[in-house]
Amino acid sequence: MRILMAMSGGIDSTVSAMLLQEQGHELVGCTFRTFDSIKESCLAREKGCCSVESIMEAKQMAAKLGFEHHILDFRDTFREHVVQNFIDEYLHGRTPNPCVLCNSHIKWGVLLEAADRLGCDMIATGHYARVVEKLHTGSDPTCSFTQHFLGLAADQSKDQTYFLWMLTEENLRRTIFPLGGYTKAEVRQMAAERGFEKLSKKVESQDICFVPNGDYRTFITENTTDAGAAFAHGDYVDGEGRVVGQHSGFANYTIGQRKGLGVALGYPAFVTKIDAEHNIVSLGRREDLLTRTVSLRNVSFRGDATRPVQAKIRYRSQAVEAMIVPNEPNLHNGDRPQCVNLQFAEDVWGVTPGQSCVIYQDNLVVGGGIID
Repeated sequence: MRILMAMSGGIDSTVSAMLLQEQGHELVGCTFRTFDSIKESCLAREKGCCSVESIMEAKQMAAKLGFEHHILDFRDTFREHVVQNFIDEYLHGRTPNPCVLCNSHIKWGVLLEAADRLGCDMIATGHYARVVEKLHTGSDPTCSFTQHFLGLAADQSKDQTYFLWMLTEENLRRTIFPLGGYTKAEVRQMAAERGFEKLSKKVESQDICFVPNGDYRTFITENTTDAGAAFAHGDYVDGEGRVVGQHSGFANYTIGQRKGLGVALGYPAFVTKIDAEHNIVSLGRREDLLTRTVSLRNVSFRGDATRPVQAKIRYRSQAVEAMIVPNEPNLHNGDRPQCVNLQFAEDVWGVTPGQSCVIYQDNLVVGGGIID
């Protein structure tokens, strides 16, 4: 089979390529050029997929493994859809997930187009996830059909289904995740055993690719002319609406933030709400951030809404049992609603507008939405 292998120059995509080659597949490599960072840290720290260095590492790795490699340049599209969304969300008091949007709207679209152009049957990435096929049969065998779902990776600590929940059935039908059944430790060992000792010890990227130094505030101010109000001083208020201090602009804060508030209330204070329209940041106690109900927008769902689900409100949080409460009447008839509520079986903490909430059943991703 001819497979288009997305390569970052890192250990995960490289080991994925080696595994596919060992299975007898013909590979074509590709690397994305998404954003040119002028920050020295992007080149110096071996972090972030934005650097020219990482692109050349991927190209060199493909050459070592003996297959052709292409650089896919979609900087304009990336800036228009991912970077601009990132800026807009912060300027509206929300905290976005740029990787979720990039994977679904940018990478898989570009990958599939490139696969068709280069004569590839499938695409592959180094994500820790699985594609699971479920066969549905009825009384008439001719009416049976197969659905493709995202499945949790074997290494739960590295599972990346949270960032991939927007992938469609069409995306999954043509996707291979070679590392889905392996742990990170096993991947490092496989790299070392195949003669890539240095690669097996390479530091992983932790930053947003277009904000390699983690300073999203400076990034926003440097990349928009509309950030003035978001970084203007405004009022801190407590749970009763009383002014208790001054903040440095609502875009400097996220829900659940405790450090860097610059105000003393006599108890550990957390950001509990951000009112972008009026430039007000609400503070409260930790328990004020507990809730059992979460509202979602832009929802997709193809599970069984009559059964409990497990939902994650952020990447590193544990999945918590919940029930779906539709805001639209036809959820149970298989429609794809835009808005639903989740009623959790226990308190969840720090629900943050703009973040993704990913919904699971039987260790499969059956939907998700953006926290509203």
